[in-house]
Amino acid sequence: MTATFDTYYISPIQEKDAWKLCDFVVANEDRLKRFFPQTLALNQTPDLAKHFAKTKVKEFEQKEEFLFTLKENETNALVGLVYLKELDWNKKQGEFAYAIGYPFEGKGITSNAVKALSNHAFTNLGLEVLQIIAHKSNVSSVQVAKKCAFTWQKTLQNKFTPPGENPLDMELYELYNER
Repeated sequence: MTATFDTYYISPIQEKDAWKLCDFVVANEDRLKRFFPQTLALNQTPDLAKHFAKTKVKEFEQKEEFLFTLKENETNALVGLVYLKELDWNKKQGEFAYAIGYPFEGKGITSNAVKALSNHAFTNLGLEVLQIIAHKSNVSSVQVAKKCAFTWQKTLQNKFTPPGENPLDMELYELYNER
């Protein structure tokens, strides 16, 4: 699945993305360390990023987890990541997680990507329920959920524990396939 919008495109992770992944996480370390600690840790060096990309390509092919890259059309620079994870094929449910680079926030790139991937998940993957789980302090993530027509469902008590912190309550947003 590849989609283009504005001057950006979204596509499945590829092994050749390893260097770009490493550059992305290093440049956005402060932004990733709280809610994407594993992605950050697994891409700190080119060798780690190469292994990470290879693993994610395999997971993508096996429909265990889908990692998409957001890139600029002109330069192919990696500007963000979108995961479709926690897939439950029996419940026909999946969860989005996303990160965008500092220079690209507030431009609607993530919202456009989540909208395109929601359509893809409903139409091509047969999912019926999509989720976004965000901390209330992560205003940008909450805004993406709202812009993409996800509706707040409930607060999940002690759902996520960032490195070195106490467990956090997280907000659950869902979008249902209305087709």
